[in-house]
Amino acid sequence: MTVPRAMAESTVAFRDVLSDDGTLIRAWTNDPEGVIDGPTVLLCNGLGTSPWNWPALLHTSCGVRVVSWQHRGTSGSARPKDLEQTTSRHFAEDALSVMDAFALLRPVVMGWSIGVNTAFELAADHPERVAGIFGVAGVPGDTFKSMLGPLPLPAPAAAVVTRTAAKVLRRTGSLITPVATRLELGPRAIEMFSKAGLIGKVPDPELAAAALAEFLTTPVEWYFHLALRTSQRRSVSPRRIKVPVVLVAGTRDLIAGARHMSRVAAGLRNGTFVELDGTHFVQMEQPDRVHQLLLGFLARVAEHQRA
Repeated sequence: MTVPRAMAESTVAFRDVLSDDGTLIRAWTNDPEGVIDGPTVLLCNGLGTSPWNWPALLHTSCGVRVVSWQHRGTSGSARPKDLEQTTSRHFAEDALSVMDAFALLRPVVMGWSIGVNTAFELAADHPERVAGIFGVAGVPGDTFKSMLGPLPLPAPAAAVVTRTAAKVLRRTGSLITPVATRLELGPRAIEMFSKAGLIGKVPDPELAAAALAEFLTTPVEWYFHLALRTSQRRSVSPRRIKVPVVLVAGTRDLIAGARHMSRVAAGLRNGTFVELDGTHFVQMEQPDRVHQLLLGFLARVAEHQRA
């Protein structure tokens, strides 16, 4: 597959960071030379995803320095020696290690999907390290309960259905992985997924295809091991979150339902809810709009800090 133009022109660079338990973590930033004269955000990305899922943030011209990392056992990060060290608490510890490696004192933390869980965990357990939370298509707590949101299905029933499916895929994933990693993916595959309602229309199908190809390098059985482990931690109480929060939802999101995100935002002392027309991949479908929302939130946090 030809390298998409957005990837070829990006300023993204990778480096390795050692987490506190000795696990080697692959970190990345869009500003390796430190040329951005603007705010910095720590991105807690979606499970097993990559920089290429954020088309508006791949270049220093976006005006925001982004620092992030790959989850344990995905895209260059090592698996821990103890395979059970893969809970949201361990993801939060990796986040702190990355923050220390990049000398980030108290940035805004941005989360997508399961990364919203990590962002809330950081803000609750280490409030001195988090200036605000910008969450996209995710909720704190058991993600399985928020799945299938657009469908008329109670949260407990949705959790049973989706968790059972995840357990099956964890057991059978080794049979699927050899096929998934050999798939030839391109813009046509994204078009097919769009027609199926899994992702909306994206401005850059080539980049979306590259993001999907990178995602599929993670073995299916390991992905669902991570998904199940991270779902086991209790939800962070909204009362523990003292910083400003914006939650951005996609109306047609089957993974993090908009109504669940709306309820979380309503329970926060300083929470704002924004709903956009889109799916779980709303930042790929409306990259400029999500970028504008992020810039507005960063300005709001800066004002909050000055007050």
